[in-house]
Amino acid sequence: MKRLVAALGCSLGLCSSALNAETLKVLLIDGQNNHDWRSSTPHLKKVLEGSGRFSVEVVTFPGKGGDMTSIHPSLEGVKVVLSNYNGDLWPEEFRSDFVNFVRAGGGFVSVHAADNAFAKWPEYNEMIGVGGWEGRSEKSGPWLYWQDKIVRDVTPGPGGSHGAQHAFKLVTREPHHPIMEGLPTEWMHAKDELYDRLRGPANNVTVLATAYSDPATRGTGKNEPLLFAIAFGSGRVFHTALGHNNGPDLTSQKCVGFITTLLRGTEWAATGKVTIPVPADFPTDTAVRSRE
Repeated sequence: MKRLVAALGCSLGLCSSALNAETLKVLLIDGQNNHDWRSSTPHLKKVLEGSGRFSVEVVTFPGKGGDMTSIHPSLEGVKVVLSNYNGDLWPEEFRSDFVNFVRAGGGFVSVHAADNAFAKWPEYNEMIGVGGWEGRSEKSGPWLYWQDKIVRDVTPGPGGSHGAQHAFKLVTREPHHPIMEGLPTEWMHAKDELYDRLRGPANNVTVLATAYSDPATRGTGKNEPLLFAIAFGSGRVFHTALGHNNGPDLTSQKCVGFITTLLRGTEWAATGKVTIPVPADFPTDTAVRSRE
């Protein structure tokens, strides 16, 4: 039976080492977002728990303007906080607990529009490195893009935009980072919003992958960073700008590239290591690969 489970696991992008490893507790936060969190949260939970590496507790904050004072998620036993949230500021007590959790060595994962949130919360912006919208500008920090190396552009302008949704190619910039090791140098990602002009403190940031923001799709003409690893105190943050969803089809989040980097990034945020392998159905430099 163990061999059968291991074989099935490997076919889904797992291996016996991941299946036999400690289960890591993830606290997934939602409740407000300018994207359809009601569809994406169950999907994210299914992906994470389906790996055999994570257990997921979901905490849903009230809708916009709702009373948040009664909600104080416990971080006891949690290895990673994952935000699928973009909305009203979390209660002060939980914000303090969250900052202390990550600073002391806890993991944090920011998914897509979670990097739009909390533009005026300094510690949060340090954690995500760069973000967009909500009044961000050159005052928030430099615009990062890749031109043979990372460029920190301090030219005045807004923080955060994107062109038309389309499938696009990711280029790995840190092939030896645990999250990216073994991934192709270039791989196609399913139709998504290609975030650009992200701005922020950009301290202790490692850019893992970029995508060319083509002017033909109303882009910037720059290689825009979309996957990041950030150090915050003793903690680790994985920031993925991928994963737009505006309905239950979840095209971008069903991409095997999104799934794989999410799993590996979440494991790295929790432990500093990655045991989840690159699956056989990972996208190529010419072909998107998706899972239903």
